[in-house]
Amino acid sequence: MGPAPISTTFLLASLLAVALLEASAAYFGTHVALPRLWLVGATRTAQIMAVTTLAVVQAGGLHVLGLNRTSMLPGLGKGLVWSAGFAAAAGLLFLGLFVAGRDPLMLVRSPLPEEAGQRIWFFLIGGIVGPVFEEILFRGLIFGYLRRWNVPAAVLISTFVFAAFHLPTIPVTQIVGGLVFALAYHTGKSLMVPITIHALGNLAIFTLSLPWFR
Repeated sequence: MGPAPISTTFLLASLLAVALLEASAAYFGTHVALPRLWLVGATRTAQIMAVTTLAVVQAGGLHVLGLNRTSMLPGLGKGLVWSAGFAAAAGLLFLGLFVAGRDPLMLVRSPLPEEAGQRIWFFLIGGIVGPVFEEILFRGLIFGYLRRWNVPAAVLISTFVFAAFHLPTIPVTQIVGGLVFALAYHTGKSLMVPITIHALGNLAIFTLSLPWFR
């Protein structure tokens, strides 16, 4: 049994909460001397808490976001299987580029903080907190709301919004990821599936961006 349909009221209330917290973070970022990484981590954590609280209070539980307690562990297992397949496909692509004389890691390298302590926070926020927030927002809320009418359209629209969220960088990785995450959520019937794929994918990218892989 999949997640329950998302009401328009819950969707709008959640998007409003996310937007207000994002605007507050932008304000503090320009008026208070806080490290950007800490501000992003605090904002994403607050947004996760706001949406999940609204799910419990307004929508009757986290199941509306695909976070049913009974599907968490099975979702994690399915996410690991999807991640293994994704890694195998990426490995074949990298091998082909290497044979062709290209550096395959150029496709995935991400700028990391220079300080070791900051890197740990970067891995935590960008590799775990960020993916949890983004899957709740783009797959749990937006895709979950739209798919009642048309699943392919919901996949495309949620992926477009997800990619636009990551501009001005060229969102090739986000487009591919958005399609995979939405399909994984829809077929796996648990938000833990795309959360697992997303988190492991980000952590893999960050690991391959460390100095000793250059």
